[in-house]
Amino acid sequence: MSALRSLLEARRRTAHMFTGIVEELGTLAAVEELDRAARLRLKGPRVAVDATYGDSIAVNGVCLTVVENTGDEFTADVMAETLTRSALGGLVPGDPVNLERAATLSTRLGGHLVQGHVDGVGTVLERRPDTHWEVVRIGLPPELGRYVVEKGSIAVDGVSLTVTAVADDWFEVSLIPTTLSATTLGGREPGSRVNLEVDVVAKYVEKLLPGPKEQS
Repeated sequence: MSALRSLLEARRRTAHMFTGIVEELGTLAAVEELDRAARLRLKGPRVAVDATYGDSIAVNGVCLTVVENTGDEFTADVMAETLTRSALGGLVPGDPVNLERAATLSTRLGGHLVQGHVDGVGTVLERRPDTHWEVVRIGLPPELGRYVVEKGSIAVDGVSLTVTAVADDWFEVSLIPTTLSATTLGGREPGSRVNLEVDVVAKYVEKLLPGPKEQS
């Protein structure tokens, strides 16, 4: 029985998923440069309160593993590849960050299934205030274009959003006041880099569909 319990615990710690609903707007407290890596110290009392070694927390949409918890702060190590393939490498102490703990079986799926694996980095192109929300246009890396559709889901800096318009090299989302005030997206001005994760369902569908050779 103990072996089964250990197996289940190991699976719980490695098979993580998020919902794209930010729990807390935290702060990057410090960055320690390591050999081909960096250790981030992040302040977020709400998510850090019960975090333990090995837990997964999404930071601006990037799944990181807790290595230490000091009450209202936690630390996580980030590999050099993650720093270069995401927008985390551009953060400096004092910057706000979106924080979300990994989902559990009792978590409400208020957004969509988010893995915490960044697919690319986009750039905010423009912002247009509207009556009750704000429209944000974000540059779309060409390799991700086939996964982004109007009214589909996409995670931007870990925030689950609905695509309202899409073209070959950009897409738009509409941000409500709550999203503007409770996440980093309220402060992302044109030129800002943001982490993008496309809907994993789209990637599975592409994998399952027959390729050109299989169709002929």
